[in-house]
Amino acid sequence: MKQTLCLYFQVHQPFRLRRYRFFDIGKDHYYYDDFSNRSIMRKIAERCYLPANAVILELIKKHKGKFKVSYSITGSALEQFELYAPDVLESFKALAKTGCVEFIGETYSHSLSSLAHPREFEVQVKRHSDAMEHYFGQRPKTFRNTELIYSDAIGEQVAKMGFTTMLTEGAKHVLGWKSPNFVYANANNPKLKILLRNFRFSDDIAFRFSDRNWNEFPLTAEKYTAWLNATDKKDEVVNLFMDYETFGEHQWAASGIFEFLRYLPRTVIANSNFEFLTPTEASKKHQVVAPVLVPHPISWADEERDLTAWLGNELQHEAFSKVYSLSEQITASNDAALQKDWQALQNSDHFYYMSTKWFSDGDVHKYFNPYETPYDAFINYMNVLSDFLLRVKNTASAVAPTVAKEKKISPAPKTTAKKAATKTTVAKKATAKTTVKPTVAKKVVKTAAPQKATVKKTTVKKASTKTATKKVTNPKASKK
Repeated sequence: MKQTLCLYFQVHQPFRLRRYRFFDIGKDHYYYDDFSNRSIMRKIAERCYLPANAVILELIKKHKGKFKVSYSITGSALEQFELYAPDVLESFKALAKTGCVEFIGETYSHSLSSLAHPREFEVQVKRHSDAMEHYFGQRPKTFRNTELIYSDAIGEQVAKMGFTTMLTEGAKHVLGWKSPNFVYANANNPKLKILLRNFRFSDDIAFRFSDRNWNEFPLTAEKYTAWLNATDKKDEVVNLFMDYETFGEHQWAASGIFEFLRYLPRTVIANSNFEFLTPTEASKKHQVVAPVLVPHPISWADEERDLTAWLGNELQHEAFSKVYSLSEQITASNDAALQKDWQALQNSDHFYYMSTKWFSDGDVHKYFNPYETPYDAFINYMNVLSDFLLRVKNTASAVAPTVAKEKKISPAPKTTAKKAATKTTVAKKATAKTTVKPTVAKKVVKTAAPQKATVKKTTVKKASTKTATKKVTNPKASKK
């Protein structure tokens, strides 16, 4: 039986936020840097998306169904395609029509909601699946969480949403002596099959391809195929998962990355026992060999393969807890504009920019980072969030009088004096129980700086305003 090769690409572009210096908290509620977003999208479209999609389409037609790939495209990327790169969106639609491309589900805003808010996680996954069906005519059956974040509990929830397969990292500390080149199952729900990224084969292309200090440089399609052939013949599936920006952006065209992509399928098909399948096809073809136990979340980021890229310091935890503390108020508001901005503020990249990991993973964290320091990223995010909190408060204040007015004009039910007295007593008890919640909400809004003066006063301690910028940021950042 032939071995399987799965080629999966992540396509993601976050909306960059405006700098707080250029809008007034409490007055200007538009948070996105349109000029930066457009220029970055067009640059990557020309370097990566358009040429890479052209090569993939060429390969699919040339190999007549023997070459297959899969993509997960975030909602934020789709929105930017529509705004700034409609030609890219059309090129992905052309790939969808071939029948050789699978579009995979994920969270719409590339968020960390699976770690904080199960209901919001489910809402975003459904929204993303709806978008995939709308644009590409496919309802995803396979799921990949933001940055391949996975745990037994997350996988269990994904299975309940109806997905049959999920992708994650083949982390050493999870697998131990076991190989990532098999199909595994979720420990809590065996019906969900798990495909694990082979990080060695994936990173040879994604990170080491143009490294002239690498002892295997240069990497050719023939050499790579020979490595695949050297894997244990009992191994069933090798999963190559990487950022799509590998082609043309991370690895520039001058490095020969597009030529490598163009010749790899032909070499693999002609000179190996591997066949290209989509993740859903691979999980149907191969049987589960064992459950994979992941009690604590893992990801594909950095050496540790954990969550420290997004939640590794106090700045990140402060921003993360603050934005998710608004969940109940956002849901209750039923305000579409608030909910859209709230999802955008959940984008994992905002927290990634706050990372203070400057060691072996430093260059990775600085790539595409618009801020000079993690503290700049934190300050800017918290100021944007301060304005957002004011909007939440104002929306809640506008809803409250309407509710009170409706209750006032409602006809009173006919009751006896005794029953009325009983109801009044119950109402008082209920009021006593529920008064805690408004008090908490009021405190949250207060610390979120309803006025500029308050922002400076309350955020000196948390390093999230202009005043804090002078005290927290380094000299280099201050010069800017």
